[in-house]
Amino acid sequence: MAKVYLATDIGPRRELNEDIVADLGHETYVVADGMGGYAAGEVASRILAATIRDALAAESSFDEAVLKQAILRANDAILQTVRENPRYSGMGTTATIFHREGGEIVWAHVGDSRLYLLRNQTLSQISRDHSLVSDLVANGSITQEEARSHPKRNVITRAVGVETELDVDTGAFSTADGDILLLCTDGLTSVVPDEEICSMILASPEGEDVAKRLVRRAIEVGSHDNISAIVVKFDE
Repeated sequence: MAKVYLATDIGPRRELNEDIVADLGHETYVVADGMGGYAAGEVASRILAATIRDALAAESSFDEAVLKQAILRANDAILQTVRENPRYSGMGTTATIFHREGGEIVWAHVGDSRLYLLRNQTLSQISRDHSLVSDLVANGSITQEEARSHPKRNVITRAVGVETELDVDTGAFSTADGDILLLCTDGLTSVVPDEEICSMILASPEGEDVAKRLVRRAIEVGSHDNISAIVVKFDE
């Protein structure tokens, strides 16, 4: 069994919450951060979550290919909605999802929401941001610290529902007793450093809703975005 905590907040400066967090059952979790304005981001993230839920409902077991196909189905569904409702043109969403299958975690990812693993008191980012600043860090043009305040830090290079052809990152790793997994949107990671996220999770008292605690911290330090987190603590 696992302890699961979910939280999302509109944040202090947005009129709509375009994020979504969802426990899809069968130890499967997804976070999405919509974009597009005029409620379109909200529409895109909800289409994504609903489509993934429906796609996985027909499966008896999940692997990387199943999660990838679910995201691709969501991509098609969002594009179809845009064709039927041109006012939604330009909408899209990030998508980060993981599932525990026996002793393994499988995951799929598009955009700059993140999947982290906290193991042995060390927080590691599993997913790779599909963003302009991530590319600049990767090629050595800027440092990780410079990326945090870069004027184009919110520019993503890949999203669900924008292009007909979509590359979806996937991966898998074995679980260990005491693992903690975190899914979150950039409303958290843009203002709360990884080191602080790690210490807050580790210092969280037994039974405290650590997802809400992380969201509150992002608001306290001035996040301009919607903020969402899912924390899953696997039994030791």
